[in-house]
Amino acid sequence: MDRTEEPDGPDGPDGVRDRRREQRGWYFYDFACSVYSTSVLTVFLGPYLTSVAKAAADADGFVHPLGIPLRAGSVFAYSVSVSVVVAVLVMPLAGAVADRTGRKKPLLAASAYLGATATAGMFFLDGDRYLLGALLLIVANASLSVSMVLYNAFLPQIAGPEERDAVSSRGWAFGYTSGALVLVLNLVLYTGHDSFGVSESTAVRICLASAGVWWGAFTLVPLRRLRDRAVPGHGEGSVGTGWRQLVNTLKDMRRHPLTMSFLLAYLVYNDGIQTVISQASVYGSEELDLDQTTLITAVLLVQILAVAGALGMGRLARSYGAKRTVLVSLAVWTLILGAGYFLPARTPVAFYALAAAIGLVLGGSQALSRSLFSHLVPRGKEAEYFSAYEMSDRGLSWLGPLVFGLAYQLTGSYRDAIISLVVFFVLGSVLLARVPVGRAIAAAGNPVPARI
Repeated sequence: MDRTEEPDGPDGPDGVRDRRREQRGWYFYDFACSVYSTSVLTVFLGPYLTSVAKAAADADGFVHPLGIPLRAGSVFAYSVSVSVVVAVLVMPLAGAVADRTGRKKPLLAASAYLGATATAGMFFLDGDRYLLGALLLIVANASLSVSMVLYNAFLPQIAGPEERDAVSSRGWAFGYTSGALVLVLNLVLYTGHDSFGVSESTAVRICLASAGVWWGAFTLVPLRRLRDRAVPGHGEGSVGTGWRQLVNTLKDMRRHPLTMSFLLAYLVYNDGIQTVISQASVYGSEELDLDQTTLITAVLLVQILAVAGALGMGRLARSYGAKRTVLVSLAVWTLILGAGYFLPARTPVAFYALAAAIGLVLGGSQALSRSLFSHLVPRGKEAEYFSAYEMSDRGLSWLGPLVFGLAYQLTGSYRDAIISLVVFFVLGSVLLARVPVGRAIAAAGNPVPARI
């Protein structure tokens, strides 16, 4: 794919109105599925699945799936890692089918409802059914990844280059809004479970299952408003995630080694970011002995401050350059892990302070990284390179959870597990610092900003 796609349809009032209608429908898939990422993956499932695995563990704290001894506390991290591997294997297949047939919407529906059903099925995760929980997590997480590739592939078709940033940002805002809204409802149910006549365990299972119901219900909106397009004659569509295209794009990147150097740095430190986010609740509940209410409100704090942090770091980047700002954010991430390692148990105020720090650097470090990469993409190959960016991102994001799980497996300490993630930020910083960004932008054939 050697050009950026233009949105389909005429430019007259009817065409603009239809495109706006599709865009509004498109936003709602972020609104639908972000609840899974916040309520399930970030808040409830890690601590709950860990408690279920511990109920099934032997006297030494090990479970034995397929005869393999695993510490019960590593089950969640390993399951996240496996889910990413499954997603990476399935995404190229889904992309190839969508490219060949042009029928992204049915594939989006299939992956979304498979994930929503698996999430709703978490209501039955009780007792010692840790294998059921691990399986449902793998299915839901992999389904979300596949659906997001298909969902993102609609963007070039429903928005021209000049409006794509705004449309993408609105979808992001819709996702944060739904995540925060449902977390508030979860907090009401969880803290008041006695008044609702349900046990604490049942309240958690209702929160997990309701995320699946929410995901499935609001997916109806994009499925009604988005439309499939005819496939070009050569059979390539806009998904662009098949293995062949990925390989071809990476081969093309060899002509731009500085772009590849930045991409490698990003993949390393972003894996650390994603692992901190997914494992923070397990660390808070198991190592710091914090209750679920504290964890929920901490994640709400992250949700709110991530937006402010992204805006604030954007202003810093205008003054000091995006690369320097990202490097500073990675130093802050390293300090956060160090502070988390020494954080005393049962100190919710200190945990909130860490959550606030995470929120302030989370949105900005990722937003500025994407902005930096956009400068390093040769003109006319934006869609192609960003498809490889997304595929490569997801392809490496199994490593952080695996390192976290192995560290706990070997040491039995979540403090050792959380500090092991420092390597991702240190190595990522070193790799990023070695990239001459100005020269990389010029080598890609793009104008070099006055401050980068």
